[in-house]
Amino acid sequence: MQVKIESSWQAVLQDEFTKPYFQKVTQFVKEEYTRTEVYPPGRLIFHAFQECPFDQVRVVILGQDPYHGKGQANGLAFSVADGMRTPPSLQNIFKEIQADLGKPIPASGNLERWAEQGVLLLNATLTVRAHEAGSHQKKGWEEFTDAVIKKVSDEKEHVVFMLWGAYAQKKGMIIDERKHLVLKAAHPSPFAADKGFFGTRHFSKANAYLKEHGLREIDW
Repeated sequence: MQVKIESSWQAVLQDEFTKPYFQKVTQFVKEEYTRTEVYPPGRLIFHAFQECPFDQVRVVILGQDPYHGKGQANGLAFSVADGMRTPPSLQNIFKEIQADLGKPIPASGNLERWAEQGVLLLNATLTVRAHEAGSHQKKGWEEFTDAVIKKVSDEKEHVVFMLWGAYAQKKGMIIDERKHLVLKAAHPSPFAADKGFFGTRHFSKANAYLKEHGLREIDW
């Protein structure tokens, strides 16, 4: 089937689009968009791929679900659309960047500027029903995003993977740690950030690793 996704991702993921699970999740999502409110808007489902082509990926940050509040989700993990209040987990990410790198906390929670530099902000599940967290889990998206992670791990070198929380760490077990940097920490949510997210300095560690391998650092 033809999927509207950025061309370099189209090439590396083409086999996935023909598999029964992907056809099943596609049908499910189409039906959901016709009968109820679903986020992000349909045109932004593959926004993370559009903003960060396969050949430009230098960092992968794994999330779980899109935000399920009205107008929040923009297809990038942890990111919100311009004009939206910065969610608590993202506030804590910004606080850690400030402590780690001395950067001021931005007014906007839109992380497109990271994606444009080669940060793949990948949610495990790419869609969600309005106000129903987890409502599109176990429908097939997780299999697709596992394939994405495996492609990056297998076909690229010296990528930094940031795995925050038990869910992301379990999902990241397929990453080849011999040729990539895998950074693990507690989730940045208010419930866990004090238990092993703050003080990890993942952002400076990522840049040091990229620099060591002759790759451009991220302007966090």
